[in-house]
Amino acid sequence: MNVGILTFHFSDNYGAALQAYALRRWMTEQGHAARFIDYRPAHIERGGKLSLPTSPARLKANLKVVYLAVSSFLNEHFGHRGQKDKFVRFRERFLGVQRGAAATDNRASLAAAQACDLIVAGSDQIWSPSQHHGFDANYFLAFAQPFKARKISYAASFGRDHVSPSQAAQLPDLLHHFDAISVREASGVALVEKAIGHKPANVPDPTLLLGDYAELTDRAPSDLREPYVFCYGLRSPDNIRQTADLVSQQLGCPILSPHNPHRRWLEIGRTVHPDPGEWVALVKDASFVVTNSFHGTVFALLFKKPFIVAGLTGDKATANARALNLLRAVGLEHRFAPSFSAEHTQALMVQPIDWDGVHQRLAEMRATGSAFLRAQLQAVDK
Repeated sequence: MNVGILTFHFSDNYGAALQAYALRRWMTEQGHAARFIDYRPAHIERGGKLSLPTSPARLKANLKVVYLAVSSFLNEHFGHRGQKDKFVRFRERFLGVQRGAAATDNRASLAAAQACDLIVAGSDQIWSPSQHHGFDANYFLAFAQPFKARKISYAASFGRDHVSPSQAAQLPDLLHHFDAISVREASGVALVEKAIGHKPANVPDPTLLLGDYAELTDRAPSDLREPYVFCYGLRSPDNIRQTADLVSQQLGCPILSPHNPHRRWLEIGRTVHPDPGEWVALVKDASFVVTNSFHGTVFALLFKKPFIVAGLTGDKATANARALNLLRAVGLEHRFAPSFSAEHTQALMVQPIDWDGVHQRLAEMRATGSAFLRAQLQAVDK
């Protein structure tokens, strides 16, 4: 059958690209034709429209719009061109998204989804309300209400534990037309249950549905012969820099850190510019992984890499929820370091990980996610 997937497939972000790849690949492996609904709203990465600054909140929202617009401009005109081209080629080869599709009309892309038998909203933080735009109703499939297609979410994330009272009040209307809802985090279960009166399914991120990434790693260049620490940091260098530096010193090997176009801090170790497949290979071949990213944590688990999740600090600490939920699910919450401690870092480096137990839990999560999706596909046939 024809499956339409609505997610952040267009972002030059490793986690976004890999979760999109994994969900599409799972669908195609079941024999279905899966494609991305090519919706690319300006507010996600380019800021969108300014509003009249009639309140402190709107002024703050305008500042976020300006920040995103400036960041997008700088990345477009002064960013690493080789890395941008790598993402384009990855999307062409592994996501089925053709070069030049950025000019696609959003209305036409959404309307074309009516030809689908099943429309999936997810995964990633598609339900995260932004400071400057709030919820985007299209990611709740509002545009598809008149369509005959079955409408579901798979592992959708709010990206946080709580939303504001005004945002919570919007959720019943946004969620009521779904045929089935699943979310990625336990905190999302609570938010949806409060909104619609019953619990949604709690399923793993699509990247955990796949047990084999050889399609990506086998094609990646293997010119790195010496051991290295893989450091993947987002949002802030606090904690992760000190942790990675200490791990590097203890192991006597360099740090490799993928380029982040939104980085506003000095590089950590040596900056590299992989495509998403090469990024996976870098995790696979690393001696140790230090990250503050959910997907950095996912692939450290999949490839049985010793790792530390160096938590985000200050007002960014709310973004730790996703990685913490995953660590709790596999019994490794002690691998989370909320702040830097040399003693704690050294203790974690020598502490063994029960990989058999971890992968048993991952297998159970994979079975849960696959069962949910199979049930939704079967429901279309009825």
